[in-house]
Amino acid sequence: MNWNTLIAVSLLAFAVNAHADVQPKLDIQRVLTTVEDTNGACGIVNAHMTYLDSHGQQQVLDYRKFADNCAEGS
Repeated sequence: MNWNTLIAVSLLAFAVNAHADVQPKLDIQRVLTTVEDTNGACGIVNAHMTYLDSHGQQQVLDYRKFADNCAEGS
């Protein structure tokens, strides 16, 4: 999975799981890391993206996504 796909899926997961009526616009200049909680299960897991905003400040976005260890089509 390339970075563009990962970022797109991550942002989609954030948008789908947002609970506010007004969704904040993310200020992502550069993605530093993406990490998911490792529980060994296939399914929805917690994930964290660390990034730099346009001011060079490091931010962390917590979101939920499908685990990377799930087989295609599962």
